[in-house]
Amino acid sequence: MVTVISLGGSIVAPDGVDVQFLKDFVLLIRSFLEADSNRRFIFVVGGGGPARRWINAYREINAQSKDEEADWIGIMATRLNAQLVKAAMGELCTQEVVINPCQVDPLTGHVLVAAGWKPGFSTDYDAVLLAERFQADAVINLSNIEKVYTADPKTDPNARPIDKISWAEFRALVGDDWVPGKNVPFDPVASRHSEKIGLKVICASGKNLENLKNILAGNDFVGTVIN
Repeated sequence: MVTVISLGGSIVAPDGVDVQFLKDFVLLIRSFLEADSNRRFIFVVGGGGPARRWINAYREINAQSKDEEADWIGIMATRLNAQLVKAAMGELCTQEVVINPCQVDPLTGHVLVAAGWKPGFSTDYDAVLLAERFQADAVINLSNIEKVYTADPKTDPNARPIDKISWAEFRALVGDDWVPGKNVPFDPVASRHSEKIGLKVICASGKNLENLKNILAGNDFVGTVIN
């Protein structure tokens, strides 16, 4: 059984590195692997606060900033975060950080860690491609929001949380275009491909590890299911 988790950079490094979260996350993953040695995990790590700060700095410096250059800056932040997660996993992760989800060897360890690939989309799309490659039935998308809302709850007091939504409805919410550093529950490019291949995505709060435990165990959980 392969479980793919899109681990938002806002969880790993919202500003600096959240050391306590990583310690607790590693312990949780170890507990599941001890209970089932046949289980495998793939973590695709985002850029988080560092990516957004560096992208914003680039745009301030260069009035004619280009999306492709901004994307590359964000991608480098994902690779730094991913290398940290790989190291934190220790002997559980025996393979190098994956930067091209279309060129990845079969899993040899219990954990595989991936980072950003190339401009045009976020690490969510990499997670979808890896789920497709390793025949996972879902992607667990962990970010700093508990559920998907009908609108941005920070700006719209009428925004309502959603428990379940179709891909067509979700894509109407987030649009089809990717902008480097764009803050949406799930990348529009990844959403388009998920709908195409019939992949289920679960959006949930990354900080709530008890809730993640319920998701991994197949129990009731708080979050939004997109399929």
